[in-house]
Parts: sequence; C-alpha cells; structure tokens
Amino acid sequence: NGGDPGKKARVGAAKIERTNERVKEASRAFRRERYEEARKILRPIAEAAPTAVSVRELLGLTYYRLGRWKLAVTELEAFTDLTGTTEQHPVLADCYRALGRHARVWELWEDLRDASPSAALVAEGRIVAAGSLADQGKLADAIGLLEAAKAPAKRPQEHHLRVAYALADLHERAGDLPRARELFDMVAATDPDLGDVAARLRALR
Repeated sequence: NGGDPGKKARVGAAKIERTNERVKEASRAFRRERYEEARKILRPIAEAAPTAVSVRELLGLTYYRLGRWKLAVTELEAFTDLTGTTEQHPVLADCYRALGRHARVWELWEDLRDASPSAALVAEGRIVAAGSLADQGKLADAIGLLEAAKAPAKRPQEHHLRVAYALADLHERAGDLPRARELFDMVAATDPDLGDVAARLRALR
C-alpha cells in the first residue's frame, strides 16, 4: 500500500507554500537591509533546492551585501548557469574584483557587453570593469573604457550619472582635477543626492 497519494500531494503543496512564504520573508529582510536575517532563511532553502533560481540569486546578492565574496560568487555563478542570463554579471564581476581575480572580471564584462541586455546593466558592468583596471594601476585604460560610454547631451538617466561619477573619481585619482570637478558638477546639477557627490565637489573647491 503506497498510502494516500492525495495526502502526499497535500503535504507537498503545504511544504512548497511554506517555502515560498520563507522566501518572501527573506526578500523583505533583504529590502530592509537585514542581510544576516535573509541569509539565515535562504541558506537552508538553497541547500535543499539547489535549482531554485530566485533563491540562489537572492542568497548571492545577500552574501554580496555582507561582503562575503567567495560565497556570493558560488551562488551567482550557479544562478548564471541555471538561467543563462547576464543579469547579475556586474555584481558577480564586482565580487571577482574584490577577490583580485581581474581576468574573470574582464571575461564577464566582455560577455555582458556582447549580450547588451540593457543600457543600465551594461553601464554597471562597465563601471566595475573600469574599477578593476584602476585597481591594477591602469588608470588611463580605465578612463578610456568609461569615456567610451557616451552620455546624452540632454536629460541623462541614472546610469549615465553613475558612469560620470566613476569617471570623475578616476580623473581625480589621475590628477586631472578640473575634469573631475566638471564631471562631479554635472552629476550634482542633475542628482545632488547621488553618492557623496556634494562632499567630493567641496573637497575639490
């Protein structure tokens, strides 16, 4: 006697429902920046259901926020393998950058650039790739990579401003203070709350 198949199905459905509720809880904790709480909920679920794409993704992002780069890489590489998307490439690349694995950062950047999923995502990847070059002392190459992203003359969007901010930072590091000031000014004029742009400008006055 195999027991009551209906009961088994009900138990299975109840378990799935409970797991979904837990994932929603973790998602809320993540949005409230309670990353340790999110991690505690997600880790056992990811271990029990390693092909649960959204769980692996959220756990990877949670580890990223906690600065646990290697664990973030494991989860986000799994997410990428399971989905075949480049959606988390900028975050994944930033983890590899933190680990000093610059060749992998560049591979992910090329992958993202070729896929061109969205302008905002490509911009994020470009910023990380430029940061990786700068970490290696290749400031001129880093500046060149960011300058290749042409900002629109009118109404720049947030990702344009983030590229301009990163470019201003690199120019400041390279000693070109007038250009850094000009770029920080442009960012501040459009979005004075982006990062610490106001403080950066004051320091350059």
